[in-house]
Amino acid sequence: MKVLLVEDEKTLALEVELFLKKSFYLIDLAHTAKKALEFLDSNAYDFVLLDLGLPDMDGLKLLLEAKKYNPDAAYIILTARGNTEDRIKGLDLGADDYLPKPFSLPELHSRMQAISRRKYGLINSEVSIGEFMVDLQKRTITHEQTAIELSKKEFDLLSYLLLHKNRPLTRMQLCEHIWGNFIEDENDSNYIDAHVKNLRKKLGAFASTEWLETIRGVGYKIKKQA
Repeated sequence: MKVLLVEDEKTLALEVELFLKKSFYLIDLAHTAKKALEFLDSNAYDFVLLDLGLPDMDGLKLLLEAKKYNPDAAYIILTARGNTEDRIKGLDLGADDYLPKPFSLPELHSRMQAISRRKYGLINSEVSIGEFMVDLQKRTITHEQTAIELSKKEFDLLSYLLLHKNRPLTRMQLCEHIWGNFIEDENDSNYIDAHVKNLRKKLGAFASTEWLETIRGVGYKIKKQA
């Protein structure tokens, strides 16, 4: 998943960036509202982590602007402001959560996972698909309790499709949210197709993968099971 971190405290920003990268997120980092708006103008994000105390714009105003660019993202406010009024205003303006500083990085990660579960209607991190069980938190996939080894990007691809089950995702969407860049031409999409091919081959050795559907001229989707 792709995350925009907007934080002017550079030491804290680096700590959060490194932690989330180790947790398999793609991170863009902005220290100012101006830079954040530049990112938002050209990228789609799954999460925006937003500090309120920015040097060039109040964070609550930036939240309003950011939601115009990226209304589908989940927004978490990170701030040293402790008053209830700011917290309520942020949530009223559309923030999904509010985490006061100082905070623990594992708690931030847990809140992000909780938001994802709510957003995609999951009870917990385990999702069954066909004859397979996927644990999105542990990043494992099993067939009848036999673990199947996938590469990092193969698992990222599978989990992102699972979260958007029954929704066709274009190669451009998959490229941006999993690889962190746009496809510029059809040849650039070959590596996405190659990862899907490898995924089908590895899982197909255990059971049918007919639920992983190619949408001609568009991309891929995971079909809901009857």
